[in-house]
This record gives sequence, structure tokens and C-alpha cells, in this order.
Amino acid sequence: MYVIGTAGHVDHGKSTLVKALTSIDPDRLPQEKEREMTIDLGFAWLTLPSGREVSIVDVPGHERFIKNMLAGVGGIDLALLVVAADESVMPQTREHLTILDILRVKRGLVVITKSDLVVEELLELVKVEVEDTLKGTTFEGSRMLLVSAYSGQGLDQLKATDEAMLDSTEARKDLGRPRLPVDRCFTVAGFGTVVTGTLIDGTLSVGQEVQLLLAGEKGRVRGLQSHRKKLDYADPGRRLAVNLSGISRDDIQRGEVITTSGWLRPTTRLDAQLRLTRDAPRPLKHNEGITFHLFTNETPARVRLLDRDELKPGEEGWGQIHLEEPIPAVKGDLFVVRSADATLGGGKVVDSYPGRRHRRFVVSVIERVKAVEEVTGEESLLSAVERWSPCDLTTLSHRANLALAEVLSGTTDLAASGQVVLLGDTSAQPDTLVYSAPAWSSLKKKASDVLRSHHQQFPLRKGVPREELRSRLGLSQQVFPVALKYLASEGTLDDGEVWVRLPEHRATLSQAQQEQVDSYVKALESEPYSPPTDHPIDPELLSLLTEDERVVKVNETVVFAASAYRDMVDKKVAHTREHGKITVADGRDLFGSSRKYILPLLEYLDQQHVTRRKGDERVLR
Repeated sequence: MYVIGTAGHVDHGKSTLVKALTSIDPDRLPQEKEREMTIDLGFAWLTLPSGREVSIVDVPGHERFIKNMLAGVGGIDLALLVVAADESVMPQTREHLTILDILRVKRGLVVITKSDLVVEELLELVKVEVEDTLKGTTFEGSRMLLVSAYSGQGLDQLKATDEAMLDSTEARKDLGRPRLPVDRCFTVAGFGTVVTGTLIDGTLSVGQEVQLLLAGEKGRVRGLQSHRKKLDYADPGRRLAVNLSGISRDDIQRGEVITTSGWLRPTTRLDAQLRLTRDAPRPLKHNEGITFHLFTNETPARVRLLDRDELKPGEEGWGQIHLEEPIPAVKGDLFVVRSADATLGGGKVVDSYPGRRHRRFVVSVIERVKAVEEVTGEESLLSAVERWSPCDLTTLSHRANLALAEVLSGTTDLAASGQVVLLGDTSAQPDTLVYSAPAWSSLKKKASDVLRSHHQQFPLRKGVPREELRSRLGLSQQVFPVALKYLASEGTLDDGEVWVRLPEHRATLSQAQQEQVDSYVKALESEPYSPPTDHPIDPELLSLLTEDERVVKVNETVVFAASAYRDMVDKKVAHTREHGKITVADGRDLFGSSRKYILPLLEYLDQQHVTRRKGDERVLR
């Protein structure tokens, strides 16, 4: 599906042309019909000679409504630059052309309307002026057609030309993550909240869970329509009306973005490649305030120029844009910047999440920003892995602005050449975790260093508790078990159920330590139900005995020999089953012991979920 957009000066016949082509009046507001002037975006659709349907976005031409025009042209595939034969090129003709050039709309057609109102000689002069205006823009050399919306002259030729141009226009790629910038929102009785927009980057389907990126609210797609036809599924590039459930109309405004959760978040800072138009009324100065326009969103912002003090008309440079309001943006998105009364220029998003405020005139900073912009293909993918890993490949595709299939194929090749590490099978899958080779080497070294240091500090312990190692390595709950398994498979470490150690580590006792341990255990076994609590032993030796399950430490002072502990548990469980309960007094009588030992034991069994306290009694869980 493709979208055609109009552009041009007020009263040059854009809406009249759309109505003549489609039999749909794009002016929907009462004040538009009363004033006979387009104020906001209008929408229609057209069936081309082949039967293909295309969407049409009609934009206002008056300079006061340029913001509305900007909200409509971000998702178009083919632009119709409308010029009235009786007025020729006018100020908004030039400004709209400038905006289309900034947004790199490469498919363009000049439509000279009202051509039946002027003589041939004047038409030729209009053509010459239009050709001069198009020079140096993406529209240079574009075809011109003469039409009359009232007589029908040239309309069939316009449809056929649109068809031919769209035949050679690349369809939008499905990058696996839908984005629908909202340009309208309203409520329909019996249905609820409905939004409209052009779907980019991905697909939507009925029943799918979606999120409002700015409001943060989540809901579901209740229904989809395109050109008043119900759909179960919508592909990229389609104009859509989306009926949302679970989301209030009050939560949505123009500029909101409908998408799936987890891959994109709003940003207030981004790195960009900037370009001032050759017709800009003045230079753009460092730290100057501007209005930033991206798809249907706009926000006040400041531009920090990184490589100069001012950007002159026609020049390009590098900058960091600080946005007053957070907006969602993806690498490669094209934007427009305006002053209070004029379009100054625009550019391309290089990095949506630069992380830090860049210092100016630092060569390494500028080179790094350039590198992020210039890398393509395998280099771009490797750069994304180096920046975002560890992450799964689906997340990587979203952050790198690459199709998932391209990421899966590319990371498999990079893994084969040793430039990245895939945690799992050598064949990449959407949920496969990836590391850059240097990052993986760094993790291996850090894990080894942490374990070695722990073994040196606590030589009698079997290893580092798993959760402690995860925290020391700074890994998430999702990444840690996968990384740990892979580190173990490489022989970097041994992974136990609750601890992790270096493969060569063994807890070895000296003769004196062994004698101390044997003496301690013997003392516990000599009085199994009332073990001595004043028999000193090194805490590390006690920890080793606990790990080896030779003793059971029920609190800070009471320790039982393992054989005695098992015997006491068995007898307490049997007593409780027979009598339905057990008390401290029952335990004292059962073992000929004292409250000093029985109460800690019962509390320990509560902690181990063997028993449950009920007043002064315990019952089995």
C-alpha cells in the first residue's frame, strides 16, 4: 500500500484536485467548507487504472497551518506538488518543496492546475519558473502534468503517471515493529476510541496488544479499517483507522505513537546530521531554540552544534538536539526544524539515545557520531551489537533499525567470523542472546577475576553464591543464566546449584583444620539433641561443614550434627502426624532436651516450610 500526498500554496486547487480524482471531499471541517480553505489534514483514497488502491493525504497550503502540513507529509511515498497556472510559484510552493526536499521524498510529480484558465504562452512561463524552483532539490527534473479539476483535462493521465511511478517505488519494509504516528483521534458511538495515521515499519492485527508511547497506556486493537473496509491485518505503508479498546480518547492526541511495548521509548536528546536549506532566511546558531517536527509530533527544542558556532544556509553539520518534550524517534528518521515563522532546515536522526551531553569541538566525539551514521550493512550490525549487547536479536533489530531477517542472517555470519558470540545454537534465532567478541572476552575475564578473588579470600568455601556473582557481573535476571551456562560450556567456570567456582578450585583442609573439624563434629554427635554451644570453631570451617551437609546450623548459636538433625525431623514429623500438632514442650519431652534447642529447631523447620506455627503449636504444612 502506498500514500500520495499533496503540497503547494493556498488556493492552488489541491483539495479540488483530490475531489476530482477520488469523488471524496477531503475538507471535513465545517469551517473549511465555510471558508473554502483547507485548515487541517484531509484524507481520501484513489483506485488507479490497474485496480490498485492508494491513500491520499491532502495538506493545508496557508502559511498559518504549516504545522498541520508537516504532520501529514512524514509518511508519504509520492508527492504531488500542485502549482496553479494563474499564479505560478508562490511562497508556500517554495516552503512545501523545501520540506519535501528535507524529508527526502524522491518520488515527486508537479501538477499544474487551472491550466484551462491561461493561454499557452503563460503556461510555458509557469513551467520555466517551476523548473528553476526545483533545481537543487529531490524534485529536480520531475515530470509536469497540466490538469483541470473542473473540465477533467489531464486527470486520466495523472492517474496513469501515478501508477507508473508507484510501480517503481520500493514498498516499505516490515521491520517487525509497528509504528503508527497518530494524526487524528476521535470517538465513535458504540465503538469507542479511534485513531488514524500511516502505519510505518511494521504490521498491526486485530486483537494485538499495543501501547501509547507518550501516555504509556496499553490496550488492544479492537478493529482495523482502511478506506472504510474492515481488515484483520495491516501491512506497512497503509493509511489506517484503528479502533482501540482499553484506552480513553482523553489519553491520546496528535503526535502520539501506537506501537508494541518493549522496543521503543521516548527520548529528550538525540544526535543528528543537520542541513540548513539554501533558502533559509538566516543561519542557525549554536544553542538556538527551534521547533522540532518528526512525523505528527512537534516540540520546542534547542540545537547544540558540535562542529561550528553557526550553520549557514545550504550547509550541513553535526549536532545534538535537546527536546523540551520527549518524543519517540528511531535512527534514520527524517525531521524538520523551524523558527517561529519559517522553515530553516532539518536532518536525519543518527542516534536516538546518545546517553550523554556531547562536548563541542571534540574530534573524537564528532568522529563517533559520524561513524554511527556512516556504517551500513554488516558494519552497522556489528556497531549495534557492540553498543547494545547483551540483548536478544529481536531487541537488536529494533534498536538497530534493521529487519529481523537481516539481523538473524548477519549475526550468524558475524559469529562464524568470530566477531560476535551467540549464546546458544550457532544458528541465530529471534530470542538468541548476542555479545560482541570484545564484550564477551571482558565478561569472561571479569567472571574469572571475581571467582579467583573470592577463592583467595574464602579458600574453604565451595564457590561464590550464584546471585552474588550475577550482581558482581552486572547482568540481568534474563541474561545471567544463559551467560552462565555458556561460560560453563567453555570451561571458564563450574556452575553448581547454588554456587559457582573456577574449575580448578577445591576446598582443602590443613591437618590442623581437619583435626578441628573432626573434633567439632564428634562433640556435636556426643550430645545429639543438646549439642554444645560453647565449642569454638572457625566460621569458615563451619560454613564448609554446612555446605558439605555434615552439620545443620539452625541459628547463630545452635548447630546439630546432620545425623541428629535428620533423626529429630523424622520424629517430630511422626509425632505431629499422630497428634496433629507439636509444641515446644512436646519436643523437649520427645528428645529429653531443653527449650534452648527445641525452640530454634521448630523455628528453623518453619523457615524450611516443614511446619507452620499456629499460636504456641506447630502443624505440618
